[in-house]
Amino acid sequence: MTLSPRDTQHLPEVGRTQEILATSAQPRTDSPSATPAGSSGAFGNTLTAGVTSPTTGPTAGRTPGTTLGTTPGTTPGTTPGTTPGTTPAWGPPTAPSHPVEGPTGQQPRSGRGLGQTAAVALLAAVLASGGTYALTQTDEPQTPPATTSASSQQGSSPTVIQRDAAAPDWSAVAKAVAPSVVSIELANGAGSGVVYDKQGHIVTNNHVVEGAQGGGAIQVTLSDGRTYGASVVGTDPSTDLAVIKLDSAPDDLTPITLGDSDTLAVGNPVMAIGNPLGLSGTVTTGIISALDRPVTTGSSATSPFGNPGSAEPVVTNAIQTSAAINPGNSGGALVDAEGKLIGINSSIAQLGASQGGQSGNIGIGFAIPVGEVKSIAGQLIADGTAEHAFLGVSARDTVTQDGAAKRAGALIAELTDGAPARDAGIRKGDVVVALDGQTVDSSTALVAQIRERTAGEKVTLTIIRDGKRQDVSVTLAAKPTS
Repeated sequence: MTLSPRDTQHLPEVGRTQEILATSAQPRTDSPSATPAGSSGAFGNTLTAGVTSPTTGPTAGRTPGTTLGTTPGTTPGTTPGTTPGTTPAWGPPTAPSHPVEGPTGQQPRSGRGLGQTAAVALLAAVLASGGTYALTQTDEPQTPPATTSASSQQGSSPTVIQRDAAAPDWSAVAKAVAPSVVSIELANGAGSGVVYDKQGHIVTNNHVVEGAQGGGAIQVTLSDGRTYGASVVGTDPSTDLAVIKLDSAPDDLTPITLGDSDTLAVGNPVMAIGNPLGLSGTVTTGIISALDRPVTTGSSATSPFGNPGSAEPVVTNAIQTSAAINPGNSGGALVDAEGKLIGINSSIAQLGASQGGQSGNIGIGFAIPVGEVKSIAGQLIADGTAEHAFLGVSARDTVTQDGAAKRAGALIAELTDGAPARDAGIRKGDVVVALDGQTVDSSTALVAQIRERTAGEKVTLTIIRDGKRQDVSVTLAAKPTS
């Protein structure tokens, strides 16, 4: 896949080492590109993915043989002199790309809820009129409509109780969640955001609002049409998350109800809500196509606002979805059938010109898991900055012998003195093939797994050393600030 100029500056060639400091990671050049979905964007697999930001953004996602990413002022899903790929979903269609590589097959999360089926509360049907029901009943059983119940989070959006988990009532979900999703506009683009609390904090993508960090104005429009000014509270380019706050927040805001990343399973139905191409309140549905998908996007490498952006690529252990995500969806909500937030839409994958040149949604979108959103948003609101987990190694892609088979993994090329990996006994030449039971088949996949964790968290690395497997327990530290 072809990447946008900025993305290529940060993506290493196959075999090049990547520093696993929870800082930037370079995606493999054989991975599909992705672009942000801020105002516009694209996604990908353990791919290079783009973020969805204000109708212009980075490319996201990695699909073999595809290119991701677009940049401001170019045709959506493309970057000057490159093949269209994944791009962020925000404002005007144009997004940067960010290559990432990951497992081709999704494996259940070990001890992290992967593979578990999300529980959906069922409500017994209560007929208002038996006579009416009889007159309208056909040979096909009728599914009673979904209902809503008060959320356990005080003042948050109601939880939708589905009558039939196999056929969700999306109208009920859209009605419940709409008040919690906003449109964000800046001078050069537009994106989406999610109401996080009653105080007026809005969570969105960094690539959506980075154009305001130099003093640019931000306008936030609620679902009922009311518009408020907003200011940046904090941004985290490493995860492409940001928090802004309404200047004069009304007292009737409806914060979204937060879900749980660890209860998600491939195949779960989902809905994306946002402001694609300026069409506020747009909803699309699909399923979770994959979990723990390593996606690399150039951190605002191609900002829809024309900013130079950050030099550090974003590596996300993303949720892949088939729900349509387009420019402007960046920062919007990905919710489950109960209306709970499970991710922040950020990037999409797009095909390169050689594959037909289709830009916009192709059914491969990416979202930042809600668990990571909670951690980063909470830190940004409290301190204006976010802390990241740190392993302390540099790694590169490799293939090693694992018994009678060969296995791809992350070869440890260098270790930092006094860092968690060295202190735990990891050695140069070790090949990491799993983390907490989740397959690691590239250096990017290792970066994505570490990025999702928090400082102080204990993880188990499965390594191959001298042809033999062994598990090593490592307690992650906080990434050094310099």
